[in-house]
Amino acid sequence: MLKLISWNVNGLRAVLNKGFLDFFDDQKPDILCLQEIKLSEGQLDLELEGYKSYFNYAEKKGYSGTAVYTRISPIKVTYGIGIEEHDREGRVITLEFENCFLVNVYTPNSQRGLARLPYRMIWEDAFRAYLVSLDKIKPVIVCGDLNVAHKEIDLKNPDSNRKNAGFTDEERAKFTELLEAGFVDSFRYFYPDKKDAYTWWSYMFKAREKNIGWRIDYFCVSEKIKDKMKDAVIYSDILGSDHCPVGLFIDQEVFL
Repeated sequence: MLKLISWNVNGLRAVLNKGFLDFFDDQKPDILCLQEIKLSEGQLDLELEGYKSYFNYAEKKGYSGTAVYTRISPIKVTYGIGIEEHDREGRVITLEFENCFLVNVYTPNSQRGLARLPYRMIWEDAFRAYLVSLDKIKPVIVCGDLNVAHKEIDLKNPDSNRKNAGFTDEERAKFTELLEAGFVDSFRYFYPDKKDAYTWWSYMFKAREKNIGWRIDYFCVSEKIKDKMKDAVIYSDILGSDHCPVGLFIDQEVFL
């Protein structure tokens, strides 16, 4: 069985001083996917023994970006989704393995006042088409900060957030479209009715202390390999970022 972990670290250099390596050493994941690393090339040389590392940096300094550390050597690694307007912010890394693709993503935030919602809708369609094209070749595992709470159960205060970024009808509908395109939300597969299970909390109003949160970080897998999953985990006690890590346990035959 393999252990995969995904974490929006909200700045990799910052989280290094807040217990990141302790968590890593304790968990020893087979693959670790990071989002919002906020790095430019050459700013950090973090080698983890026994792991290969891959980074996708945003053109804009101190913004976005993704990284993957893996014990399992990929056949091929690609960056972005092959569309220039979507590939400037370092949001996607795809690792191809013998029997599957692993896609690490940091989905664009629709921002305050939904300033970026129109772009987000274009991104969603392009990214879903990318995943579907991969899924025709091999099963796909996609993980990361998808910046949407899908159902009311996935955030503490659905009524007051109805028109806020991350819980608009439009964003939620795009997540539904992704699932309908042949993907499974791993956490809800195992825990369909579990409440108060969140992965992000505002830094304001002692939200984390009170567990006033949102579940916006995911592992989703191709429908055809859902029975290979063993468990999905939220590491809600791990601090260091405004997000906590999430995990997926899956049969190793999916990869090897």
